[in-house]
Amino acid sequence: MTKRVLISDNAMKIIDQLREKHGELMFHQSGGCCDGSSPMCFPKGELMLNGNDVKLGTVHGCEFYMSKDQFEYWKHTQLTVDITTGRGSSFSLEIPLGLRFVIKSRLYSEEEREHLAPVEYAAD
Repeated sequence: MTKRVLISDNAMKIIDQLREKHGELMFHQSGGCCDGSSPMCFPKGELMLNGNDVKLGTVHGCEFYMSKDQFEYWKHTQLTVDITTGRGSSFSLEIPLGLRFVIKSRLYSEEEREHLAPVEYAAD
């Protein structure tokens, strides 16, 4: 099964730090507000989800969502959550650390597309 979203080792270390302080976490791929289209990390349940959100999978114990509209654009790519230095301008939990999560993407191969993990739609 081809995963739709992956995570770098460096991003996992930051999630571990954030989890110690905030408990369970979740990600939502921002659709362009505030800090462009960055993955935003929140305490699990803090961001209200509805039927317009798609769960792509789980990375390092964190569910990863994006809007249906955005998923239509990104559905042909595998996403990798990574971390970089610099303050973003979002409400994501890593910002006070002087870091920000970023997305790296690549197109699936033909073989990978045939074995894509299914997505789930959040409930209203």
